[in-house]
Amino acid sequence: MAQYSIREVENLSGVKAHTLRIWEQRYTFLKPKRTKTNIRYYDDEQLHLLVNIGTLNRNGEKISKIVQSGTDELQRRVSDLYKLTNEAGDLVDALIHCMIDFDEQKFEQILDRSIIRLGFEITFSDLIIPFMTRTGVLWLTGKIRISQEHFMTTLIRRKLTVAIDAQAIRSNEKSRRYLLFLPEGEFHDLMILYTEYILRKNNQVVTNLGASLPIGELSFMADSFKPDFIVTFITVPIRGYTVTEYLGEIATLLPGAGIIAGGSQTESLRDENVPNCNIVRSYSDFIKLIM
Repeated sequence: MAQYSIREVENLSGVKAHTLRIWEQRYTFLKPKRTKTNIRYYDDEQLHLLVNIGTLNRNGEKISKIVQSGTDELQRRVSDLYKLTNEAGDLVDALIHCMIDFDEQKFEQILDRSIIRLGFEITFSDLIIPFMTRTGVLWLTGKIRISQEHFMTTLIRRKLTVAIDAQAIRSNEKSRRYLLFLPEGEFHDLMILYTEYILRKNNQVVTNLGASLPIGELSFMADSFKPDFIVTFITVPIRGYTVTEYLGEIATLLPGAGIIAGGSQTESLRDENVPNCNIVRSYSDFIKLIM
């Protein structure tokens, strides 16, 4: 059974750590376990309960009333709420539930309903990205089990692949050539896939080399493809390079191409750190660059 720290439970449940401590003091439903050094931790069952309670509490129910319900009753009420709600925060909670329970059918239903109602881009920006952000800390610390991570990323990747395949590029005089890849050792490819979708929808010419590409392959590919821009995301440290050194190496290998880089490892950089490089802080920044 997994163990979650109070901060990890905060990220997954949406309930603030100080609120968890208050509930622990006032109510009997929440009794976190303790390590030998007296540090709180929570198990899967407690996490599931807190996601349910946090969802109902954010939708106006008083905690004093919520805790009077049994576990099955809480689950039923939350399931009914998810069927009715269009609020992004509630739907993110629902996706967290699906991840914990490996509930593929409900995961698919939530995404499909949102795509039909709001479109693919709003679903990705308002639902999938916040969901990925909520779980991102646990990906990096290894607190989400590999099976849970693979479950949710596979389902999201499936949606992205279908959306990409539906985009028929009609290049014109304004079209540019984009080469997409992730550095060696970088395997979380959902953002690079979404980038491919956005570029194709905007009639840009795209080649996506995928995850964990050795940097030496760039110059080989570029000789044939001749990109106007290189796009990459860096979320984990790169072996043998600082981020600035790595982007500088790309600039050296492909001096005629602009570089667009994002991801958590680039947050401290500024554009002037690397020649001919744009650091994107958000997807709105990226859209401004390509439009």
